[in-house]
Order: sequence, then C-alpha cells, then structure tokens
Amino acid sequence: MTAPRSPWQNAYVKRFLGSIRHECLDHVIIVSAAGLRLVVTDYVAYYMRSRTHLSLDKDSPTPRPVMPPTAGRIVALPEVNGLHHRYDRAVA
Repeated sequence: MTAPRSPWQNAYVKRFLGSIRHECLDHVIIVSAAGLRLVVTDYVAYYMRSRTHLSLDKDSPTPRPVMPPTAGRIVALPEVNGLHHRYDRAVA
C-alpha cells in the first residue's frame, strides 16, 4: 500500500507487483490463501536477500560480501521452492 497523499510511491509499488507477478505468480498454481501467503513470503525474502537490482549496482537490498575464488566452489541454493536460485560459495 502507498501512504495517503503520496502518489510518487505508485511507481515503486507497481514495479514490485509486476516483478512478483512475472517472476513468481505466473509460474505457480495457487490453491489457497495460505499457499499464496507462503509463496509471497518466500518471494519477498528472495527479493530482499538475493535478487539483484540495477538501481543498486547489481546488488541486493541486503548487501552480500564479495567472495574471492579461493573461498570455495560455487553451489546453487534453491529459493522460492526452486523457482529461483541463489549462488554462493560453499565453505570447504
């Protein structure tokens, strides 16, 4: 929701809703309100922790440290029930 008398927020809300629809809800079948709540909660966690944003210089809202190649091999960690993946270095 946007704050009262704050039309400048509409663009940000529309962009987020478009992202959640195109990257998540168009690819899953929702059968209940509880299922929708779970999928949206998982997607918001992915959006804040792992998804890169151009406006943040390809970083996520919760910054991640840059790890050197010597830190271990790269592993894929499934997020949003396997719909998206986060790539991290496995600690040896």
